[in-house]
Order: sequence, then C-alpha cells, then structure tokens
Amino acid sequence: MPDDTATILLLGATGQVGHELTRTLAPLGTVHTPDRATVDLTAPASLRRAVADLEPGLIVNAAAYTDVDGAEEAPERAAAINAEAPRVLAEAARDAGAWCVHYSTDYVFDGTKRTPYTEDDPPNPINVYARTKRHGEEAIRDVGGRYLILRTSWMYSHRRSNFVRTMLRLAEDKDRLTVVDDQIGVPTWAGWCAEATTSICDRLLTADDTSQAGIYHLTGTGQTSWYGFSRAIFAQFGRTDVTVEPVSSEEYATAAARPAYTVLDASRARATFNLPDTSWAAQLANFREDVASMDGTLEALGAS
Repeated sequence: MPDDTATILLLGATGQVGHELTRTLAPLGTVHTPDRATVDLTAPASLRRAVADLEPGLIVNAAAYTDVDGAEEAPERAAAINAEAPRVLAEAARDAGAWCVHYSTDYVFDGTKRTPYTEDDPPNPINVYARTKRHGEEAIRDVGGRYLILRTSWMYSHRRSNFVRTMLRLAEDKDRLTVVDDQIGVPTWAGWCAEATTSICDRLLTADDTSQAGIYHLTGTGQTSWYGFSRAIFAQFGRTDVTVEPVSSEEYATAAARPAYTVLDASRARATFNLPDTSWAAQLANFREDVASMDGTLEALGAS
C-alpha cells in the first residue's frame, strides 16, 4: 500500500461511483473532494487551479454528464464535461506527474457486435452522449502521461437516478411493467466498481508502472437484458408480486438511440490488476445485502 500521505483529487464525489470512492480510496491517502462551487468542470482554469493547488499524486475523475437523452438537447454542455474537462485534467496530471484515472462507457460501441467487446475493438458511438465520452477518451490518450481510462456499464447504486431505483419506485405504484428485452449489457454495482478501482489505484501508486497506462474494461462477468435485469432486481428485493413483460426498443422510444449489445470483455483488467471474477448477478446480491444493512435505506430506495 502506498504512503498514507498520498494526495488524491476525486471529482464527482456526489455521484454513484464517486460517493463510494470517498470511502474506498481513503486508506490510500488524503482524499480531496471539492464541490461544484469550488471546481467547475466547465471552466478549464478552475480544473487547472485545483490540480496546481493540491499537487496530487492521483486524480480520479468520476464526474460526467450522464443524461443520455438530455445530451441530445445539450450537446455543448455534454462535450464540455465529458470531453474538454478530461483533456484539461489529463494535461494537468501530466504536468504534475500524477496518475489520471477516468471513467468511460460501454456506449462508445455501436452494438452491432454479438460477442463481448474488447479494448481493441474500434468504437463507433451512435448518440451525442457516447460521442462526447469517446472524445474524452481520445483527448486523454492524445495527452498521454500516466492515465487509465476505465470503461464500465449500466451503473446502479442506492443513490441518484438509476435503473434499480427506477424499477423499485415504479413497483410501488404498479404490479405490471414493460421493460426492453433487446438491449444486452452488464449491470455494474457502484460499490463493486469503486472497490475494483481502488485496488487498481493502489497498484498504480505502489508500482508506478507506466506500461499499465491505457484503456481497460471494468465490469463483472455475464450478461443480461434490461428485462432480465429487472426480473433479477425484483427477485432480490422480494417483489414477486410484480409482473414484468418484455418489449422491443421500437416499442419504447427514446430521444437518443441505444446500442443493442454492449457487453464488455473485462478480462484484461482482471489479469493486469488481479481483480476478482465477479458476476453481475453476484454484484446485485451483494448490493441487496448492502442496502439491507443500512437502517431505513431499503424503504427509501423503493420510494424515493
């Protein structure tokens, strides 16, 4: 484990993964989590000043514009946060000699493949959100230095808007739901993602092996559809009274197009950083246990 005086700058600490990272990164050093009033992701000077003032050895960027449909109406804001801010952070990290760890998305792929995507497959984003995330990847790669881009997918937690919370909320009012069954991916629990990220960061700070820089996929194993995921959620949370019916994407129109298949092959990250081989279903079970251990949180999860 690295020296406990390591300075870590964590952006996006109020988000799903960021909130978990405030806990998991703490043993690695001093974690600084500036709020939006202190660090403005849309203001490059603000980002550069934060890095210059802290002189961190590690920057973890868990902040992003994640409203997939909203990005269609706000492409400039999505680009500022998802593409320009990562470029500025990567430059600041390079100049400071720090590691820069950044999250990206399975949506950088167009979904036409039918076997898991590897890091070597060419991205081809099909909506504004995905294009801005891909531009962020390209910007960090072009800057170079000590960087890691972690692509993950279908994130959920007990915080913020996500599929698990939406399903449980809807189940409070309805006993029959329709869910898309022709989009396939890998659900990821934010708690698992944060633990895996911290394990990776520990190795980076300890070994400081720049040969490990690059893009990695960070998900569990297995795959499912949104329909299959919804059924698993209700089974885990004891909502056997809810009937779920499958529908096609054509029957559930959205502003932004969604790729049909975005399963990520995360074997490279598991091999490189010695990460556990955890299925998405096991993550959901662990999440259910975590929620149940929080007084009152289980009820709030379904109702808020």
